[in-house]
Parts: sequence; structure tokens; C-alpha cells
Amino acid sequence: MKSIGVVSPQVMHFAAPLPLQSGATIADYTLMYETYGELNASRSNAVLVCHALNASHHVAGVYELQDGKKNIGWWDNMVGPGKPLDTDKFFVIGVNNLGSCFGSTGPMHINAATGKPYGASFPVVTVEDWVHAQARLADELGIAQFAAVMGGSLGGMQAMAWSMLYPQRVRHCVVVASTPKLSAQNIAFNDVARQAILTDPDYHGGDYYAHGVVPKNGLSVARMVGHITYLSNDDMAEKFGRELRNGDYQFGFGIDFEIESYLRYQGDKFSEYFDANTYLLITKALDYFDPARAFGGDLAKALAGTQAEFLLVSFSTDWRFAPERSREIVQALVRNKRRVTYAEIDAPHGHDAFLLDDSRYMRTVESYYGNVWKEIEGIESGVRA
Repeated sequence: MKSIGVVSPQVMHFAAPLPLQSGATIADYTLMYETYGELNASRSNAVLVCHALNASHHVAGVYELQDGKKNIGWWDNMVGPGKPLDTDKFFVIGVNNLGSCFGSTGPMHINAATGKPYGASFPVVTVEDWVHAQARLADELGIAQFAAVMGGSLGGMQAMAWSMLYPQRVRHCVVVASTPKLSAQNIAFNDVARQAILTDPDYHGGDYYAHGVVPKNGLSVARMVGHITYLSNDDMAEKFGRELRNGDYQFGFGIDFEIESYLRYQGDKFSEYFDANTYLLITKALDYFDPARAFGGDLAKALAGTQAEFLLVSFSTDWRFAPERSREIVQALVRNKRRVTYAEIDAPHGHDAFLLDDSRYMRTVESYYGNVWKEIEGIESGVRA
């Protein structure tokens, strides 16, 4: 399959205040985004891809880096010419969310009201806030309705929120490896990760920018905790088992096992490019997502106003967002007589499977978008007639 090739991000500024779910507002903010493919004459082929915790607007294609290396989009195996989400047919948009550290306005940016970085004063944002911001971007791009809104993990929550907040603007909702709300265990993991950051001496109450430091230790541990939850037990056992790094026990508290070395590497690498305040914000957005809460816990009532058709995909070894949670969404949609396609993929890779190349998973998504494309062809032929 072909690559999209070298891509360039774009920036859009919004002067008008955006009301947030917390009661706060944010004004004079920017959103970083990328687009792939061409918008058709009827503007009916646009697909929004929503990103997960540590991803961004850079969904597909590559950036040419100064050292000769290439930064490949996080879902490049999914999005591109001839790929399941085919950019020869669809106009695909990736947006970096507010509060992130990859270009959109976030804690490290200057607050015009103070002349200093927002730091810990950046308002807490929710999945719903992100969707409202994305809707404003869609308005500016002249897209009244998306052929589909798609996302994995936290991105899947955003896709669900789109179907509830803007039901007339979403024809298809594609939710991969996601959940209608976090379990107590998931919230607990997120809080342990946040505490690692908050208690790092270099955190400085969130204003570490002024001190010229980064709470690397806390951020590294947070990533290590999170990364454990992305892998299945089987996958971890196959990759690392109880392999010793130096052939024998060292009888100390350094690195003995290969899995320890791997987690330290992942944590250290993450702390070099991700922002600690952003990590706090995004994990809180994960915790707060619970659309059924306003309906007495009844998910079917929360989804009653949706109009889209749905594709849900889960993975058998994903214990973070287990298949039971996807089935819960499916059952709520069926109660509302929505058209739903559900695939539960038997894959060994845990939560991270949604980023990988399982052929059954890819064929499922490709087939679904094939049907979406047939609809678009019908719309286009109607416009030409």
C-alpha cells in the first residue's frame, strides 16, 4: 500500500470563548490539525479521527526530521491510500485536542491574561469540551456533517460523544477498544499515575516551566503504570517472560529483568516529549467521561438521541477496556433500534491491539468503510443529477 507521504500540520485560531463543562471558558486558543485526501463536491466524504491519550493530530503520513529519521503518524497503518480508511476516497481530519502538548493550546502556552504559561491554571477539560472544539473547527472547514467520526480508546469516547452531542452531524460512528465509562480500577491506575507527577519535587505546583525543569521522574513512572495496562499478560510473557538482563540476580534494586528495562525505557522516552500537566488533564478527562451519569446511569437513555450507524470493535485480551464494555454499548444501541456492527477480535496484544495490524481487525474496518463509501457515491450521484 502507498503512503500518504510527507504531510504538514495546520493551525486554526479561535478568538471566541469556548464554554467548558466545568463552568470555565477558554478564549484565543488554537487547534493544530492535519488533513489527508480531498473533500468532494458534496462535502460528504469527511471523516474525523479522534486521538487517544498520548497521540495527536499526526494521524498518518510522515514528517521529515532533521536527523534523517521520519516521524510516522500514529495510525498510519489504518489511514492512507488503499488502507482501511482510504484517503483516495475519504477526506480525513486529525485534530490535536485542547490541553495537549502537540501544538493546540495547552498548559505550556502563554495565557494572554497573565503573560505567563498557563501551567496548573489551565482549565480542566472533558471529552465533551474537546468535541465542541472539534465542531467549531469543522464549521470553519465547511463540513456540516461527517461521513464518520472514528477513534480508538479515548478517541472512541470522543466518537461516542459526537454521536450524542451532534447527532445530525454524524452518519457513522466508529468506536474501537473503548468504553462508556472507566471502571474503578481504571480510575485507580490513573490516580496513581497522577500522584507520581504531583509528588515529584520538580513539579512545582504545575509551574515547572518557570523553574526550567521537568518532573521527569513522576512522568516516567506515570507512563510505566499506564504502559502496563496497555499490554496483555500473554503478550508481556511472550515478549519478556522472566528473562534476566544480565543472566543472574544482581541482589539490588536496579534493573534485573528485561521487563523492567523495557518499562524504564518507555518511561524515560515518554518524559522527554510529553508534558506533565497535559498528562494530568487528559487522564482526568478519561475519568470524567460518563454520558449515562446524567440519565441515572442508563446508557440506553444517554444514546437515545443518536442517529448514526455504529461500528464497535473490541479485543479479547484488552483488560483495560474489556470487550464487556463494548458489548454494553452495543446492547444500549440495540435497545434504541440503532444499526450496529460489532466485532470482537481474538488478539493477544491487549489494549494496544487497536494500533496494530491484525488482519481480521483491518478487514473489518475496511469492509465497513466500503459500505460508507457506497453511501457517499449515492450522495454524489444525486448531486450530479
